[in-house]
Amino acid sequence: MDASRTRARLYLPLAALVCSAALIAGCSGSGSSPAKDDTTTQAAAPAAANDLQDDYLKVIKDVLPSVVQIQASSDLGSGVVYDDKGHIVTNAHVVGDEKTFKVTTANNEDEQTATLVYAYPQQDLAVIKLDKVPDGLKAAAFGDSSKVQVGQIVLAMGSPLGLSSSVTQGIVSATGRTVSEGSGDGGTGATIANMVQTSAAINPGNSGGALVDLDGRVIGIPTLAATDPTLGAGTAPGIGFAIPASMVTKVADQIIEDGRVTDSGRAALGITARTVVDDDYQAAAGVAVVEVKSGGAADKAGIEPGDIITELGDTDITTVTSLSEALAAEKPGDKVTVTYTRDGSEKTVDVTLGEQ
Repeated sequence: MDASRTRARLYLPLAALVCSAALIAGCSGSGSSPAKDDTTTQAAAPAAANDLQDDYLKVIKDVLPSVVQIQASSDLGSGVVYDDKGHIVTNAHVVGDEKTFKVTTANNEDEQTATLVYAYPQQDLAVIKLDKVPDGLKAAAFGDSSKVQVGQIVLAMGSPLGLSSSVTQGIVSATGRTVSEGSGDGGTGATIANMVQTSAAINPGNSGGALVDLDGRVIGIPTLAATDPTLGAGTAPGIGFAIPASMVTKVADQIIEDGRVTDSGRAALGITARTVVDDDYQAAAGVAVVEVKSGGAADKAGIEPGDIITELGDTDITTVTSLSEALAAEKPGDKVTVTYTRDGSEKTVDVTLGEQ
């Protein structure tokens, strides 16, 4: 298999990566029985390590059979078995424009065929369905994203570089990240809110797999890895992002029940826009409204084609990406103040946001 064809989004360039390390050495004060204390510590450490290893082994045994490899034409990704009817959730950028797929499960090397149910690029999620459900197919259990904590140990499972049923480990580095994908090389261009940042290795082919806690619950779908500008197109080690489980289940449930997404929960202005630059053509200076959706939020507020949006609430808007990221922090029905220029004059208007 040509590993260079595996799918993964290696976006979110970082302006700078600053790494620091410090060695912290500590020693306890003198005591009446130092030899006894040392013995206790020495005995406890291996026991704790064995307990953690046992936790890893149990989670891998329980969850890995629910993580599959997805072959879409010449591209490769991962997926997670969603139910006992053969539905599999993955990334929209894994399925691309394909309608049929080959799927390999962890417990069976025979390829299964699957068909696209629906792809939702706005959230970079998709559901496919096995044409025939093999014996022993096991659905994964999904966790509650609101309970994910920074520092929590997690395992990433998938098919990095075509190496099926691979597992890496790390911690939750941060929560609530808003991340924008690129739109080139098969990317959806989506801006995704509330992503889970992890130090677990995320490589090409991991996309659509599982980020799992030590209770054996999927807390996210690995989707993005950051890039380090100093490495060209290379990834920044230890900085990956996963779509939170609560959003995954919300979207997947709608796709399975209705064949599409009926309630995205994503706020929208209802416009088509493009980035404009300043008079010196040196820097992005706002977002020009190209088209206004009839009856949409912007239309109802009186925003017109040709207006240049410069602020949404308290957030400066310089590019289409910055507008998408600002909207990702809002919900449909929220009222925000939009600042824009028209014929050289600055104006403001309150807009009740619609749904994407």
